[in-house]
Amino acid sequence: MYILRGDVMVELLSPAGNMETLKAAINNGADAVYVGGKDFGARAFAPNFSFDELKEAVKYCHLFGVKLYVTANTVVFEDEIKDFINYMKFLYEIGIDAVIMQDLGMISLVRKLIPDLEIHASTQMNCHNDNSLCLLENMGIKRAVLAREMSIDEIKNLKCPIQKEVFIHGALCVSYSGQCLFSSLNGGRSGNRGSCVGSCRLPYELYDKHGKIKTEGKYLLSTKELCSIFNIKEILETGVDSLKIEGRMKSPEYVGYVTHVYRRLIDEYYSGNNPRVTDEELYNLKTLFNRQFTQGYLFEDDIYNTKTPNHLGSPLGKVIKVNDYKIFIKLNNELYQGDSIRFCESAKGMTVNKLYNEKGLLANHIAQGNIAIIDNKIHLKSKDNVNKTISKILIDMIRGVKPKKIAISFKLKALYGQPLELSISDGTNTLKEKSIILEKALNKKTTKDEVYLKLNKLGNTPFYLNKLDLELEDVFIPMSYLNELRRNLCAKLISERSKCENKITFKYEKKIINDKDKSMSFLVRNEKQLKMVLGKGRIYTENFKLYKKYKDLNVFYKLPRIMNNFPNFKDENLLVSELGGIYKYSKDNNVIADYPLNITNSETVNFLHSMGVKISTISPEVKDFELEKYSYPTEKIIYGRPDLMILKKFRADGEYLKNNMNYYFPIVHGDYTTILHHKNINLKGMGRVILYDEKEIKQI
Repeated sequence: MYILRGDVMVELLSPAGNMETLKAAINNGADAVYVGGKDFGARAFAPNFSFDELKEAVKYCHLFGVKLYVTANTVVFEDEIKDFINYMKFLYEIGIDAVIMQDLGMISLVRKLIPDLEIHASTQMNCHNDNSLCLLENMGIKRAVLAREMSIDEIKNLKCPIQKEVFIHGALCVSYSGQCLFSSLNGGRSGNRGSCVGSCRLPYELYDKHGKIKTEGKYLLSTKELCSIFNIKEILETGVDSLKIEGRMKSPEYVGYVTHVYRRLIDEYYSGNNPRVTDEELYNLKTLFNRQFTQGYLFEDDIYNTKTPNHLGSPLGKVIKVNDYKIFIKLNNELYQGDSIRFCESAKGMTVNKLYNEKGLLANHIAQGNIAIIDNKIHLKSKDNVNKTISKILIDMIRGVKPKKIAISFKLKALYGQPLELSISDGTNTLKEKSIILEKALNKKTTKDEVYLKLNKLGNTPFYLNKLDLELEDVFIPMSYLNELRRNLCAKLISERSKCENKITFKYEKKIINDKDKSMSFLVRNEKQLKMVLGKGRIYTENFKLYKKYKDLNVFYKLPRIMNNFPNFKDENLLVSELGGIYKYSKDNNVIADYPLNITNSETVNFLHSMGVKISTISPEVKDFELEKYSYPTEKIIYGRPDLMILKKFRADGEYLKNNMNYYFPIVHGDYTTILHHKNINLKGMGRVILYDEKEIKQI
């Protein structure tokens, strides 16, 4: 259901990786569900939906008044453009409510070819300021999913009227707004293409010039799970339009229960009460999945759990005795046969197939405060703390939630000498059918109770009878006719609620553009490097004083990737890497677009050119530069260490991260922390050189 606050509709948006999960989300109160198809979605390892399943999902969602959004939020390569556009045509024609996208070029193209298809901007577009939101709104985008790094106060201060969506629960990405090349350039699997290898969940060591630095844990980039159950009131009062749960790879039970909890809290707030989480709800949420909970950057909370990247579960008890055969656990919560548990210090886990009480007798349940005995099938040796990682009774409870039903009313006219007439209404749609001419009852007239019993036979439909209006004279109604009217009207109402008749035709052609850039450029980190490459091509520097000093010598100021303040630049040379800067500066300055904009196809280059951008830097993920013949000037990185990820807050002060393959990743500290590639890209041709130290200049 939609809950109104003034003229604002606040939406609870849940994830689904398959039809079972989609139904769990709907049954537990989701206003909208987002899913992915088999292609172009940023969760390639989720089950995802086939074309036929997407058609089924649209009809099912619309039947229950729930919106369906489809993720197409990967970057698109040049040879995929036609397939992508045909996929968008399919989604439009089956009637999805919106598509979630991050590829700037594809957004521009879809707006031209399928203007009635609603688009939501993915969080991977790094929308974190009003200028970026205004650019998207001007493109015709309906909603922006805000960067997860934004604080509650920053969200409150946004002025752009575009719809805004925020994440409230689930996994976090450590790289700012999910813009990450770590997996792609090191693991060969692109996060921007939906197949992230999870580099941030791996162990790392921290080093400085003196050697290894001792750290609290070894999972230095691993994040906790976002949990906003204690902050719903504050989030709702920002005026955002949609609250989003992460988890398209999670189980139906997880999605169902998380949706249920947030649905209750939201409803409680709008009922005029202060939403409060019960201890049971918190325990259940932890049991379903957590890597420790955090309130996230929304509330400036610590997001890192460096000790483990795994599901922790909920506190269950303490091992008080262990031998080769049995484990004795003093419980501070109840334990059921079929639960799964984790021994924290030993990092071992098991499912409790057999459970014994203190007398050694088999039991299916041991209450809190008692001692539970289980078989030592994992060869445990130590007296560990114990957590519950799967609760059988919780899973059974979630699976037992009744399917959602739609309230309907029937109105029956059964008048002597007139057709039997039945109408059905769901409050929005009203349908009517007529049947036989009724005759006066000779022996036994049809009663109101008989009519009610027949019309209330709705068990196999998605409806329940909320109201029945009767105009019933002394007539006899053959029940077979009444049954037929009920069945026909129910089928027609299902069809009416689920229907979609979108149709569109278009033609897409690419044109060859003979407008190339064949110059060199250099990204420098200090004045010594700058002087060594003067006169050899464009020079980019993050140091504004250096830029002003050498501006007239083809030097560009490299703007930050995260922009919250926008100086009034005019007639300046600027290297811009986020949407707000493109919107603010591209018309009145000499602007080059940088690769963090995820430029992977000619349509993105051409859109940026239409905004006033002179040259666009192609993403390092692009291997085939066929796009160059269809686009305005581009440059590519031919040498150096590109940024792999940018972190809002990184607690460690070292100079390198070392992974388990003995690769050293340089760390650049500043307002934000940047992790660089462990090695130089080294390609032939003209393009950009990224300098790390002076020695490299002599090697080039």
